Amino acid sequence: MFGSASVVAGTGRGLALALLLAGAAAGSGAALAEPLVAPAGEVILTVGGKLGQTNSPEGAVFDLAMLESLAPVEIETSTIWTDGVQVFRGVPLAVLLARLEAEGEVIRARALNDYTVEIPVADAVEGGPILAFEQNGKPLSVRDKGPLWVVYPYDAVTDYQSEVIYARSIWQVARMDVE
Repeated sequence: MFGSASVVAGTGRGLALALLLAGAAAGSGAALAEPLVAPAGEVILTVGGKLGQTNSPEGAVFDLAMLESLAPVEIETSTIWTDGVQVFRGVPLAVLLARLEAEGEVIRARALNDYTVEIPVADAVEGGPILAFEQNGKPLSVRDKGPLWVVYPYDAVTDYQSEVIYARSIWQVARMDVE
């Protein structure tokens, strides 16, 4: 299974755990309370819904530099869509939700083509999925499933090797709503 984090997530306290872990990763809870700045570059992600931090009437909007400032991590994993092990870099979903002070049970993620999936907030745990913006050191282009792709560490946790998780691995993410 997913270890102790999944037990907590399974009890409906997954977001609280994610917030706690993200606060520890950020080095201090005070950093989470800083206002969300406006993007200086092209907006590549809009997050709406139940958020405590916003920077636009639509919710929270991010350019690439803003996402890169959220303590990105790397995942080395194979996928069913690529050949061999790939290195993905991106912001953990747990960190993104914590930064936005999000409250909800589900993330409704929408791609550029309006394809939509639901990702339980309980999936947003330490060592869980990331919102990848790079693959093998190169920015993800729209042609290569970018600019953002929800990637789970499929090789690290065998439970992530399921049709349910693969279906949540949406690419060309443009919007997320926390409900």
